[in-house]
Amino acid sequence: MDERGLRALVCVLVVLGCSVALVPSVSAAVVADAGMESPAYQELNESEQETEDDGAVNESDGADESNGTDDDGNESEQGQNESTALNESDQLDDADEVHIDVSLHENGSATFVVDYRFGNDSTENWEALRDDVEANSEAYAEKERNDWNEILVEGANETGRDMEISDVTVETDTSSAPRNMGHVEFTFRWSSFAHVELNRIEAGDALAGFTLVDDTTLQFFWPEEYAVREIDPSPDDPPDNSIFWDGDGTEFTDEQPWIVLIKNGGTADEAVEVTESPAMPWLAVLGALLLLAAAAAVGWLIRHRADGIGSNDDHSTGSSPPSTETREPIEPGERGTGPPSDLLSNEERVLQLLEERGGRIKQQEIVSELEWTEAKTSQVVSGLREEDEIDVFRIGRENVLAIPEDGDE
Repeated sequence: MDERGLRALVCVLVVLGCSVALVPSVSAAVVADAGMESPAYQELNESEQETEDDGAVNESDGADESNGTDDDGNESEQGQNESTALNESDQLDDADEVHIDVSLHENGSATFVVDYRFGNDSTENWEALRDDVEANSEAYAEKERNDWNEILVEGANETGRDMEISDVTVETDTSSAPRNMGHVEFTFRWSSFAHVELNRIEAGDALAGFTLVDDTTLQFFWPEEYAVREIDPSPDDPPDNSIFWDGDGTEFTDEQPWIVLIKNGGTADEAVEVTESPAMPWLAVLGALLLLAAAAAVGWLIRHRADGIGSNDDHSTGSSPPSTETREPIEPGERGTGPPSDLLSNEERVLQLLEERGGRIKQQEIVSELEWTEAKTSQVVSGLREEDEIDVFRIGRENVLAIPEDGDE
């Protein structure tokens, strides 16, 4: 290698050596600079982070407090409602007496007044109950509606009529006679409570799910132009424009209570057009058999009498020849030994038909046989019953007439 080459090689080696020596110092300087700037920057970042974290914590705490307040309010309101509903039930169940008035209307609806009576010997207790009812009148009214709706559902299933309880109100009052009492009175309207047909109102079947318990009374009222024709069970007091039952002495059974009212007292000659249902086939067969039997009996009686007359003529002397006069045949259905039906009173016609039927007959059959209105039939039957000419009892929903045992001849 010549001198020029050696010089070049030495230069290259010097440059490489300097480069290797400078790299650690530069790296250390960079690291030193980074180490000097990092604490301040880090402190700033940490401060900002803490500020953000504190804000987030405060917001979270505020939201939690707000939610807690709402939850506490809802729970408080719900607890208050449950407490109010419980108080309603408990306080009304503690009533000393319960009186129920039912006013019937011609359209079949009824107005109920349910009077919970409390002995207000303790003025403080009564005033507390009165104030609670007045402050929560809607809650009390809704509770009473729900209780009666349970009875309404059973009544609708029993009768097949569409019913509704509406216009429920509540008010409080006091009375001093016959003793000091506080009253919580509910008033409501019950639609389709009674069945109305022409001049007849039938009521009581809607109370199929009602129980008349002790210390509870039930009283029915009706329009002035109506009169009572049927009552079941017998009322505790004679009906005088109302019917009254006391739970201490009366217990309703199936198909009770039952009331039938007739307009204008059931005047017989009222021009009322009645649509009669067709008779049952077995009734038609029974009627035909009875007519045949009556015709056979009449024929036998006529023949027997004719044979008796002929026999007497054969054994008598100087008697006139047999009469050629012919007897008019007796119409089927007429009694062989009685006057024609058009010469009988209404009561006698009913008794005659009762005897022909063996001593018992349904009231509805009298309506069909004599072609009377139900009002006229009810009036005649009521008169006979009051005179003890007949007994009347019920089989299901139908009245059955019978000749009293002590009245048989």
